[in-house]
Amino acid sequence: MSKPAPHALQRQLTWVDAFWASSGVPAGVLLTMGGIATVIGQPSWVIWIVSILMGFVQSFVYAEIAGLYPHKSGGASVYGAAAWLPYSKFIAPVSVWCNWLAWSPVLALGTSLGAGYVMTSLFAPGAAINLWTVNLLDLGFIRDGLHLRVNMVSIIAAGFLLLTFALQHHGAARAAAAQKIIGIVCLAPLILVGLVPLITGDLPSNHLFPLLPMVRDAAGHIAFGSWNAAGLTLLAGAMFGAGWSTYGFETAVCYTREFKDPKRDTFKAILAAGLLCIVIFTLVPLAFQASLGLDALLDPKIYDGSGVALALARIVNGGVVVTNIFVATLILSLLLIVMTSMMGSSRTLYQASVDGWFPRYLSRVNRHGAPTAAMWTDLVFNLVLLLASDYFAVLMISNVCYFIFNFLNLQSGWIHRIDRGDWDRPYRCPTWLLALAAGFGFLNIVFMGAGADVWGEGTLRNGLMAAALIVPVFVFRHYVQDGGRFPTTQGESGYEGYERVVEPRAGIKPYLALALFTGMIIVTSFYAVLPHVT
Repeated sequence: MSKPAPHALQRQLTWVDAFWASSGVPAGVLLTMGGIATVIGQPSWVIWIVSILMGFVQSFVYAEIAGLYPHKSGGASVYGAAAWLPYSKFIAPVSVWCNWLAWSPVLALGTSLGAGYVMTSLFAPGAAINLWTVNLLDLGFIRDGLHLRVNMVSIIAAGFLLLTFALQHHGAARAAAAQKIIGIVCLAPLILVGLVPLITGDLPSNHLFPLLPMVRDAAGHIAFGSWNAAGLTLLAGAMFGAGWSTYGFETAVCYTREFKDPKRDTFKAILAAGLLCIVIFTLVPLAFQASLGLDALLDPKIYDGSGVALALARIVNGGVVVTNIFVATLILSLLLIVMTSMMGSSRTLYQASVDGWFPRYLSRVNRHGAPTAAMWTDLVFNLVLLLASDYFAVLMISNVCYFIFNFLNLQSGWIHRIDRGDWDRPYRCPTWLLALAAGFGFLNIVFMGAGADVWGEGTLRNGLMAAALIVPVFVFRHYVQDGGRFPTTQGESGYEGYERVVEPRAGIKPYLALALFTGMIIVTSFYAVLPHVT
């Protein structure tokens, strides 16, 4: 009697489904917009425009490498990791791990902020339930003031996480359909907010210019600085923080293995997602700053996200009813980005397990084609993160990992072009654009090396340590469980040829890129001039 075939991901999606599945990415602007303004001040609206345009250029590389692997899921990190594999077994799992570790904390950040809005709507600020907390563990060795605790926000957020898990349990197609409805409801107000100041002409120049970095004196007073070493360090920190949000639409190619027609759908999905992000990340920060002014953006409630809904309502001159509508749509926006993160990050874990980089159990899929073992891992990991007292600190530590992934993946474009030049490419990125994106990879390392610690002392160090955590896990999987050999998987009909062995032809170039990567981190972090920001 033959053994029944194991459950696998199913080809149920079109590029439109992937577009809606990634439509939560623009909501990331609501999570970090206040933080960017706090770091750089008046130039923050320009930071967002430059960052999203850089992300758009980079996406063309991701579109090409995704087309090389129509039988794989997991997103850009998986396709990029394959380029590094012939040169080092360890770089590939580090790249995939860094991508997952950067996106998974969105689940905790988004649901906790949504839970905060629920608490604000139901209870007065001084209510006893808002003050109730149980401290569990001091994490001051990671960052001053960081600890694990339980409060009502973390409990409600856990409920949101379970709801998100349930919505995705029945596969990507049904989850994408749910996200389409939520996306239309919550993205429309964001676009409206971005357009109103442009239509009314309410763009006071003193809210947008001069484009000089913000400095604080010893007493905390704010003034305009100059583009000296301290100002350039702030610029690097702002670009580092913005990149976490603006580069994230690469999650649109996480579903290549689930596309009905991967050759046609992959490029269309990431292009459409990128165009949506250009609109949102350009208009919304510009509207916020032009309408409210820098002083309003520096409000701690904008920094932590709790005052964003009220600010949105003010831009369109809304009253109580409009404010409540914005609160509701903002909660949906946050759930949307949480769903986007869980769909993408769980597929990254799944494919990394199938390819022999991560633990075996993560490759389990339920009868609906959903990678439930990976989803449960995401869920449990973020239930722990919900206990953290400072989500933003966790986010910026994970962003170090994201920039490492970004560098490795952008370099994988030219490595693939050298080693797999004869492979079929449904989309071929223009060579000049491929080179420009590779250069952006190095520029992003400058932003990370010089700017990570702007978000808190030790952010760069802790992020590098977090990136290395996957090494012992990979060693156990590869050398203990798999005997030093990568597993061979049975390909789909029409895609088996993509498993062929590749002869590395890039020589020492990948190693030189890694050496330059290391040197740039050391030099930029050494010469960074870190002011007091928060």
